[in-house]
Amino acid sequence: MKKQKKKSFFSVADNQKTLHKNLEFTATEQYKLLRANLSFTLPENDGCNIIGVTSSMRGEGKSTTAVNLSYVLAETNKNVLLIDGDLRIPSVAKKMRIKNAPGFTDLLRGAEEIDIEDFKSPFLRNWYIIPAGTLPPNPSELLGSKRMEKTLAELSEKFDYIIIDLPPVNIVSDALAVSKFINGMIVVIREEYTEKRELETCFRQLRLSNVNVLGCVMNETKSEKSYYSKYRYKRYYKYYKSYGNYDSASKR
Repeated sequence: MKKQKKKSFFSVADNQKTLHKNLEFTATEQYKLLRANLSFTLPENDGCNIIGVTSSMRGEGKSTTAVNLSYVLAETNKNVLLIDGDLRIPSVAKKMRIKNAPGFTDLLRGAEEIDIEDFKSPFLRNWYIIPAGTLPPNPSELLGSKRMEKTLAELSEKFDYIIIDLPPVNIVSDALAVSKFINGMIVVIREEYTEKRELETCFRQLRLSNVNVLGCVMNETKSEKSYYSKYRYKRYYKYYKSYGNYDSASKR
């Protein structure tokens, strides 16, 4: 009998337009700097580190940050899983040109035909990408459920890092609902786009929910004439290590 070809959810095997290696040199280096900073800001943990990526508003670049962060982590030969946890307006599948379903919601529902190996990326052998899947009527409840906790616990046994792309904090409560299951949250801020009031509201909600904020990524800062200047290197994707750093930086 002819052996059946293994099913793959990736429809295009050579799309790397979103990946950091197609970005300019300084942006690429800042993703790697973000990777290095995580080793200092993450709690000491012998097992899997689960990291959420969110923002205060839409359009700040959280999904692109989640994709590239998971990619640079996988480049270190760690087993990395990227989950599209935005179960309202998912974008990871579109960015990576893969099918959106089946995906994470189907995995949460316990679909028997779902195999984690089907989500192995064609770009790196140790990088897995799970799209959002069939959109549910109750995303916040699903993300905060016991089923979510159990699924993440099972996935943690297979991976060193799990990166979850989450909806903006100020729009829906999904990111806060899943925060109790993660090691920390990264907040993406887009220069000359993110409103100060929105950012303050975002941090207030995160603080009230006792979310461990690992830091912030400053996205789309303005280019300097010299790509290698110390100023540009610090500014391109500026990474704050605490609320205090954000507060002091905002007063400058």
